[in-house]
Amino acid sequence: MHPFRYARLADLAAALTAAKDSTAEFLAGGTDMLQLLKDDIRRPARLLDLGGIAELQGIEAGPSGLRLGALARMSDVAEHPVVKAEYPVLSQALLASASPQVRNMGTMGGNLLQRTRCLYFRDIATPCNRRIPDSGCGALNGENRLHAILGGSDHCVATHPSDLAVALVALDAVLVAQSLGGKRRIPVEAFHLAPGETPDRETALAPGEIITAVEVPATAFARRSLYYKVRDRASFEFALAAAAVALDLGEGRIREARVALGGVATKPWRAHSVEAALRGAPLERAAFETAASHAADGAQVLAQNGFKVALVQRAVLHALVTLGT
Repeated sequence: MHPFRYARLADLAAALTAAKDSTAEFLAGGTDMLQLLKDDIRRPARLLDLGGIAELQGIEAGPSGLRLGALARMSDVAEHPVVKAEYPVLSQALLASASPQVRNMGTMGGNLLQRTRCLYFRDIATPCNRRIPDSGCGALNGENRLHAILGGSDHCVATHPSDLAVALVALDAVLVAQSLGGKRRIPVEAFHLAPGETPDRETALAPGEIITAVEVPATAFARRSLYYKVRDRASFEFALAAAAVALDLGEGRIREARVALGGVATKPWRAHSVEAALRGAPLERAAFETAASHAADGAQVLAQNGFKVALVQRAVLHALVTLGT
């Protein structure tokens, strides 16, 4: 492991000052960071622990929505009574993530900033444009069963790993990012970037910024929501395909819909064409099937991952039938 200096930061002001140092990395729950350090993928000169900063803690629920501190634990959010009752897709996505031990350590901000589990990214002996720009993408002509069918490029086809982020996209959630220059709010849908020609730039977070909170608005569709995840084994496994679906129903029809996909794209993927097909549609299986058929619109399959087209369509259909009947 690359040697580094460790320090525990006392408050948010200290963290914002430290964020200007490009050689430093922040530590929250550490469930991904420690793996990256051991695999020699991240090589910080300083590792700065955020765990004692009170301003980044807490779960606040009110009439306007949720405010989740960046250091709020995954397990605490998943089991919060308001989250379970009013934002079930969020609770379900968190409970489908990792293991209880990891959820007891993992944080909101850390989960959203976790790196891809692509085996080429995680193995420093193989080429990866995310890890070393212009080194190549080993997955394009290699082992690519787990890789993306949506949002990829000639430079990267790695899937995004977070279940949480997919649920937050379906809930129109917003991240609060802060620097010494002030705060800004970034929709979760826009936070993660498709690889394009710069796969090493993974998020819209600017230099010197840190995530301080996640805001989830109270919406008409949040309460009737579901997260459905398909994976190779029942626990502690990343998605082959996942669907976060939220519906606002009235008079036998769908008034509004949000659909986001996981396990099939290079970022949490908003399925706008599925949503368009659902708006105004009757609560009938035929309408659900028509909408779900658009889940893989624009897909570009590789040698081993073409099965994900039908899989993600069926995942969306399952969620729609469950919520709409």
